[in-house]
Formats: sequence, structure tokens, C-alpha cells
Amino acid sequence: MIDIYAPAGTFADPARLATDAATIVKDVEKVPDIAMFRENTAAFIHDAVLADVNGDPSHVRVQVLTNAGALDRDKQLEVVRRLTDLVVSASGNEALARRTWVLLTEATPGGWGLWGHAHTNEELVAAARKELTGGH
Repeated sequence: MIDIYAPAGTFADPARLATDAATIVKDVEKVPDIAMFRENTAAFIHDAVLADVNGDPSHVRVQVLTNAGALDRDKQLEVVRRLTDLVVSASGNEALARRTWVLLTEATPGGWGLWGHAHTNEELVAAARKELTGGH
């Protein structure tokens, strides 16, 4: 899950931004291209009131929530770089390269609620393996 918070009007095409952000995270995680991951890797764009200590609202906050262990250090570096580049591109504002905060968060066991059930990491891995093998 990806949540992007920015002042209203920051992005010309929030729907495209959401799709691109979800695609980046899925690609960086290197998860299999199966329906389970295509349908459940999503981004949400939020209009937000933001300000730093000077009262400047021109910041963007991106929060990425993954299952535990999905992003090793190299993947963390790549996802932060790519999401920051995406924010700059989608906003047309180069200054946001220094004003985009990306928070990387791992879900706790039982922290993924999909299909009406709180899943552990092991359950998610098992479900993915089942889908990869055609349900066998």
C-alpha cells in the first residue's frame, strides 16, 4: 500500500500518479506478476494540509507499507529514489526532490487484511505460491 499526501493541486493527474506509484513498488519488490499482487498493490492520493516549522506547505509525504522483509537495503534505496523522482515528475516541481518524505513501514504479523482475513506473512507467501502454481 502506498499513501501519498500533498497539498491540493500538487499533481495534475492523481490517478496516473497512483498507478505509477503502485507499479514502482511492485517492480522494486520484484513480486510475481500475478492477480493477487496486481489487485492488492495500490496507491492512494490524499489532499493534505502540510507545513514545516516555517509554515511552508510545499512538501509531499509518501508512506509505503509492505509485508515484513519485502524491501532489503538496496530495494529501500531504489524505492525511495524512484518514488521521489515520480513525485517531482508528476508535480513538475523540482524543489520537491528535497521536500519529499518517504516513510518505509513493514506490517506486523497479522497486519495485512485481505479478503476479509488478517494474514500473517506466512499466509501471504502461501497464497502467492498457490496462485503461482495454479492453485495446486
